[in-house]
Amino acid sequence: MLRLLKYLAPYKAFAILGPLFMVVEVAMDLLQPTIMQHIIDDGIANNDEAYVYKMFGLLLVIVVVGLIGGVGCSIFSTRAAINFSTDLRRDLYDVITVLSVKNKEEVGIGKLITNLTSDVETLQKAVLMMLKIFVRGPLLFIGAIIVVYFTARELFPLLLILVPILMVLIIVFTTLAGKVFTKVQQAIDSVNTYMQENLAGVRVIKAFNRSAQQMEKFGHINYHLMKRNIRAEHVVGILSPLSMFVINIGIMAALWSGAIKVEEGILQVGVILAFINYLTIIMNGIMSSSNVLIQIARAIPSAKRINTVMDMENSVTNTANASTTPLRGDIRFDNVSFYYYDNGEYVLEDISFHVKPGETLGIIGMTGSGKSTLTKLLPRLYDAQQGQIYMDNQPIQQIDLTTLRQAMGIAPQKATLFSGTIADNLRYGAPQATASDMALAMETAVATEFVSRFDDGVEHHIAQGGKNLSGGQRQRLAMARAFVRRPKILVLDDSTSAVDAISERHIQQALAQQFSDTTTIIVASKIASIQHADHILVLEHGKMVGLGTHEELVATNAVYRDILATQQQQGGVVGE
Repeated sequence: MLRLLKYLAPYKAFAILGPLFMVVEVAMDLLQPTIMQHIIDDGIANNDEAYVYKMFGLLLVIVVVGLIGGVGCSIFSTRAAINFSTDLRRDLYDVITVLSVKNKEEVGIGKLITNLTSDVETLQKAVLMMLKIFVRGPLLFIGAIIVVYFTARELFPLLLILVPILMVLIIVFTTLAGKVFTKVQQAIDSVNTYMQENLAGVRVIKAFNRSAQQMEKFGHINYHLMKRNIRAEHVVGILSPLSMFVINIGIMAALWSGAIKVEEGILQVGVILAFINYLTIIMNGIMSSSNVLIQIARAIPSAKRINTVMDMENSVTNTANASTTPLRGDIRFDNVSFYYYDNGEYVLEDISFHVKPGETLGIIGMTGSGKSTLTKLLPRLYDAQQGQIYMDNQPIQQIDLTTLRQAMGIAPQKATLFSGTIADNLRYGAPQATASDMALAMETAVATEFVSRFDDGVEHHIAQGGKNLSGGQRQRLAMARAFVRRPKILVLDDSTSAVDAISERHIQQALAQQFSDTTTIIVASKIASIQHADHILVLEHGKMVGLGTHEELVATNAVYRDILATQQQQGGVVGE
């Protein structure tokens, strides 16, 4: 957790002023019982009305100064803590954004969401409590003990018994709190992961009528979180009544011992009252400190989880002196093999082909043959474990990631759109795109016909994930987003599967005319989508079983002929 406190450095003025104002408030709180003691013993006991009024006036000033200290502490501490969490969340998001897909899958999306939300919020609360209360608690505790030693020394031995007992309670329960809150965070991860999966797959859940089963399963996960929360709150909640019990025993002992000493003429009544007040202040100081310690114990697991992500070694990084030379679009795979998980089955095995700048490569195969996986290797979403991919005769790892990805326009298998306007989504591919650039891209993707029907055109708002558009409309906008980049390498991953045949034909014609100098990779489930490609790669179970033109494969490749025959006889398509 100490590592993350560097985020307080830019706000050290706030972080210093907050505790300083708290020192003022604590000092005023410590003076109040002593003044009340003097009012009773020196004013009321002696019928000195003027003295009582004078001390009441002083007490009022002390209360007002304490108020100013408390308000000042709250303002500056809050600003420091919130700025701390804002900067931490920003840097954590930046790290998560640049992590490779493999890294994100290893950690889990649900856990990353928890890191950005619950974990950062927990740390914010810990910092706020440290600045506001962790100064107040120890100062009240130490200050009250010092004042008692000098003003009520006859009752001081009671503190030597009570304070160690309270300290033991704090240490025991703080240690327990750290352990149980680690388990609470793990349970929150499970809830977030489950919710993320279900919200993303809500249509499937409804289509298969599995709502009741999913709710039942969520009930078990939620119950598990409830049990861990209850246990954690029990650990925290027991500390307060136990501490109060110890303090009440101390008050009873003080009253009993004080009454005897008053009767013997050793003590005055005001001293007993002041001692009880200071005993309450000591309890408040200890309880405040224990609350902060418990919050810190709760924050330590969150800090460890955040540090784990921040320290994670990215599986896809730039090499030293990576090339930033703009790419021409020459692509070569040399015996490339890839698997998603260590010791896992190869998804691609010994893939080799060469596509020159301006040529088109079509990729076809049955479901699970590795078509989409191959396209993910091009922008280095993953790195191949064996073999080598070359771009412009350079190993792909020696090309700067920004340069590599800037040269590509990708329309993924699942058309992902972001909440915002259509124009916002198109400019995601090219931030400087003009209205004419976007119009040309939409025309190429045959998106103009439905966008023009919207009253606000490209300013039409898209819901999260493009839920207010049809599948075909989302695919066409995803293609337009790739087209507007005017890339050197264009990757279309089965991006016309939800597009009608007429629109697909228009798209093919537009691609041939406008992207003739672009290297195009087309993953398709329909041979009709790729039969005019310069090269067609046929995959089966992750292996390359054919490479050639449409005519060559029809003549020589049995797998390709089977796919073609199936589509011709049944009029269907081979699913991705």
